[in-house]
Amino acid sequence: MTEQQWKAFCAFRDDFRAHCDGWAKDYSAILSPLAKEASAKDTPAYDIENPIVYNTALDSVSQASDIRAIVIGDNPGKDEQRSANRKYLIGQSGKVAESFFRNHRAFDFDFRANAVILNKTPVHSAKTTHLKHIASASQEAAELIRETQLYMAHATAALHIALCEGEQEVALWLVGYSELRGRGIFSAYRDCLKTAYDAHRGEWESVFVFQHFSMNRFAIDFKAHYRDGENAIDALKALGAQHKQEIFQ
Repeated sequence: MTEQQWKAFCAFRDDFRAHCDGWAKDYSAILSPLAKEASAKDTPAYDIENPIVYNTALDSVSQASDIRAIVIGDNPGKDEQRSANRKYLIGQSGKVAESFFRNHRAFDFDFRANAVILNKTPVHSAKTTHLKHIASASQEAAELIRETQLYMAHATAALHIALCEGEQEVALWLVGYSELRGRGIFSAYRDCLKTAYDAHRGEWESVFVFQHFSMNRFAIDFKAHYRDGENAIDALKALGAQHKQEIFQ
């Protein structure tokens, strides 16, 4: 990263960490029982250690890091919220993503080393759909989920725009789009993100939307659209642009 890019990244990281610390202090007592209640019907019991999760993997990024993409997942799950982890996309979905890029060498992309991994909200739930239960059970929680989405969309767009000022293209991948549709739980994130690029149309062209890595949907979707002989990177961009058009009509 250039000096300017590095300063932008550090400012983002430090501000994000501070926001997560503040949200955790103010809302953990509200969120923990709601997350446990939401998971009771379809998830084996587990200890909720961090209902707000900052991605500590950001602390390992250095100015020398070769960042080529910002990958945006949904929200921290069971593995991500454990105090021993506190990292994003480290469960089964993350392992699938690592394997996909390791096995598709044409991308020349290391999912851990070449990506900054973020989420649409740092609010934990065992399954993303549980956020709907949490929001419906508490107006305060609903307002927080919306607030965190607006913050993440605005801050992530600013980071992406800053990283795009270098010589190497940096893409932003929105991974998992079912809840970005219509009035889905992440509609606030979707709308705020789009607005953040109003004065940055060139950078907006580097935003792509994909199926989630979970259940191998990302790989299956790519395989269905890829044609023998195509450049893999160009094919992935075309797929991501197609899905972006479907979400941001």
